[in-house]
Amino acid sequence: MNKLMYLWYAVKTVLCTCQPDHSINNFEKVKSHYQIKKIGTLPAVAAESSGLAAGNGENSFWTHNDSGGKAELYEFNLSGKLLSTKTVPGAKNMDWEDLAKDPENNIYIGDFGNNAGNRKSFDIYRIPPDQNATEKITFEYAAQKGTSGASDIPEFDCEAFFYHDKNLYLFSKNWTKDKQVKLYRLPAEKGNHSLSPVDSIYIDALVTSADISPDGKTFAVLTYGKVLLFGVSGNEINFKKPLGCFRLVKMQNEAILFLNNTDMLVTNEQGSIYRITYR
Repeated sequence: MNKLMYLWYAVKTVLCTCQPDHSINNFEKVKSHYQIKKIGTLPAVAAESSGLAAGNGENSFWTHNDSGGKAELYEFNLSGKLLSTKTVPGAKNMDWEDLAKDPENNIYIGDFGNNAGNRKSFDIYRIPPDQNATEKITFEYAAQKGTSGASDIPEFDCEAFFYHDKNLYLFSKNWTKDKQVKLYRLPAEKGNHSLSPVDSIYIDALVTSADISPDGKTFAVLTYGKVLLFGVSGNEINFKKPLGCFRLVKMQNEAILFLNNTDMLVTNEQGSIYRITYR
C-alpha cells in the first residue's frame, strides 16, 4: 500500500464521526458509557495484527498477520506476551483479515481480503481443536459472476466476520460510493458457496472487523474510527436494531473481540492492545 493510501486512511480516521449514524440510522450516543485504555503491546511476530479470537486459556487470544504473512496463528495474553505459535497446515495467507470461533472451539480464518479488487474466489479455513486437518470453505459473490473480477472500486472486499448459530456472517469493507455495508451469511461448513446480501446499512467508514457477544444479544462492527453496536432480535443477525456508536481513533484498528457481554478487546496494525470497558 503506498504512502498516499496511508495518508488517506489517517485523514479519514481522524475525521470519522458517529454523527451520520445518529441522524440517519438512529444510533444512540454511548461514548460516555465506555472507557478505552491501552493495556499492552502485541509481540513483534504479530506486527500486522488483523484478527482476534479467544485462545486456549482464560486470558489468552489468537491473532494473525495481514496479507503476505506466514500461515500461522499467534497466541498472546493481555499484556502482549507471546504464549504459542500455531502453524496452519495446508493454508496460505493470501489476505487473512479476521478470525472467528464456534462453541466447539473450531477456529475460522477469513482469507477474503480484496483491496486490489482482483479476486473472484475467497476462502475461509476451519481449524478443528485437534489440529490434525484444515478444512476449507470456499465462496464467491453472486453479483461478481460474469465479470472479469478486477475493479477500480473493490466492492467485493471483506475484512470482518463472526460465527453465530452454525453460520458465518460477513461484512463488506464498504468502498462503494453509496457507503452501504453489505451483510452476507453462509453455512459454517465445508463446501463452495455463492453469496448474496441479506441486509445492508449506510456507514460512512471502512469496516475492518466484527464480533458477537457471548450471549448472542449484541454484535459489534469495527471501523478505522468508530465502533457500531447492534442488537440481535429473535436470533436473526441484521441491521434492524442499531444500539449505539462511539469513536475509537486509535490508528489503524483491525480487530475486535468481546471479552464478555459488554467489554471488548481491540488491536491495531501498529501493535497496540486496547480494552474497551463498559462502566
